Amino acid sequence: MAPSTVAVELLSPKEKNRLRKPVVEKMRRDRINSSIEQLKLLLEQEFARHQPNSKLEKADILEMAVSYLKHSKAFVAAAGPKSLHQDYSEGYSWCLQEAVQFLTLHAASDTQMKLLYHFQRPRPAPAAPAKEPKTAAAAAARQPACGLWRPW
Repeated sequence: MAPSTVAVELLSPKEKNRLRKPVVEKMRRDRINSSIEQLKLLLEQEFARHQPNSKLEKADILEMAVSYLKHSKAFVAAAGPKSLHQDYSEGYSWCLQEAVQFLTLHAASDTQMKLLYHFQRPRPAPAAPAKEPKTAAAAAARQPACGLWRPW
């Protein structure tokens, strides 16, 4: 039976620590077990591929998680860095999908229809970034090729 509140107040700090230690230790073990169970659920397909029909020990789960992370890290490194054009295209596509999804959730207005129509038109590919000129004269000499209207 647990000591009453009055009895705990009468205990010395050393005795309080002796009573508290098993509770704290159990909470720590519960956190570890919970995290290992979450890892097991996250990597369930990986476990089924390597060790089907076997009961996994905690050490097996941790080893498999480390192996999976190393493999995925190596895979990402092997894929190489994305080009700026590819990164821009992916970001634009994601933004476009989000905007279209948002616009289709609400009642159609004239403005929404114009935006949806605009989004459906093919977009030009972004130009390759030009190197900045080193001198002011070179910057002044560089003019846009098309008749781009500017308000200034």
